[in-house]
Amino acid sequence: MALEQAAVIDVAGLRLLIDVLRADGWAVIGPTVQDGVIGQAEIQSVDDLPRGVGDEQDGAFYRLRARDDAAYFGYVLGPQSWKSLLFPSRELVRRARPGDGPATPPEHDPELRPLALFGVRSCDLQAIAVHDRVLTSRVAVDSHYAARREGTFIVAVTCADPAGTCFCASMGTGPEPTEGFDLALTELLDDRGHRFLVRPGTDKGVAVLELLPSQTVQGADRAAAAAVVESATGHMGRELDTSQLRDLLYSNPDHPQWDDVASRCLACSNCTLVCPTCFCTSVEDATSLVDGTSDRWRVWDSCFTSDFSYVHGGSVRGTTKSRYRQWATHKLATWWDQFGTSGCVGCGRCITWCPAAIDLTAEVAALRVTPSADTLTAPTPQED
Repeated sequence: MALEQAAVIDVAGLRLLIDVLRADGWAVIGPTVQDGVIGQAEIQSVDDLPRGVGDEQDGAFYRLRARDDAAYFGYVLGPQSWKSLLFPSRELVRRARPGDGPATPPEHDPELRPLALFGVRSCDLQAIAVHDRVLTSRVAVDSHYAARREGTFIVAVTCADPAGTCFCASMGTGPEPTEGFDLALTELLDDRGHRFLVRPGTDKGVAVLELLPSQTVQGADRAAAAAVVESATGHMGRELDTSQLRDLLYSNPDHPQWDDVASRCLACSNCTLVCPTCFCTSVEDATSLVDGTSDRWRVWDSCFTSDFSYVHGGSVRGTTKSRYRQWATHKLATWWDQFGTSGCVGCGRCITWCPAAIDLTAEVAALRVTPSADTLTAPTPQED
């Protein structure tokens, strides 16, 4: 959509935006403060948003803080990505009852309300695009994901105050939303007041924007929005050098850094659980002792568990070293071969929520340091 279609709304317009989406039948899911973190829940009005709340993040560190302004989007990210709504951690995929014949997939709930995702940051927007490609654009379509994704309305937000673990600028995924949204907001607070520059990205977005009381975008508004993006880009907490990254990972399977990180990694799978692009799953079968109903559930899994790569005779990746190497190499290298994109969007959640404060950007940087001859060791068969 052309920039000329953009408009400026005030806080009352933001309130009305939520009202319009709810009136049109969308369940508006937005950021709220929950148990000391920013989480996502259905919101009824602008009053449910975390106004005046910011956050501080670093390796194994997350705290909310009070801001000195009334920003509605002054935080960065919580542990929960939008994946938990579109690709839930536990989902029924097949049910069989005695006497009913072959097991069949459950019917999708016809009353399932379409979702309006409110306050999506650019990195998470890119993560949703990754799942769209992986789960709906290949031969085998994930019907459960597709049913939830269909009709979704996305209100994206430009990130103004990156956290200490953010590196989306390095990955080319932020901080400003550029595609994949219906409406994109940039929050502006200055001597001209508290307002939002709104850019539509789809015809649906244009239709909704036309229902809001708005003002014409002035040159000062464009300059202020550009300054927000420039400032956020300039003070990312982390940086990842992506030059020749795929080749770097492919050519260093025996680098001693893998042993170093394995000595610190707990293989707890926190990084994969908070990652907005991970989609590894397993299945669980359960049979009711009451009526004999047998259910099959799809549940999130992680390549950090020993059972994930288990085949007859044992696990393919039996050590923490081999599992961390698999995860990092898959994210940053083999995803390009499989899906034509990176598996990392630079959100930094894996750094914040790692209890050992392992920093993916630092581990990759260490791979660029050529090891000395006396640090190289031959891999054992069980590691590879």
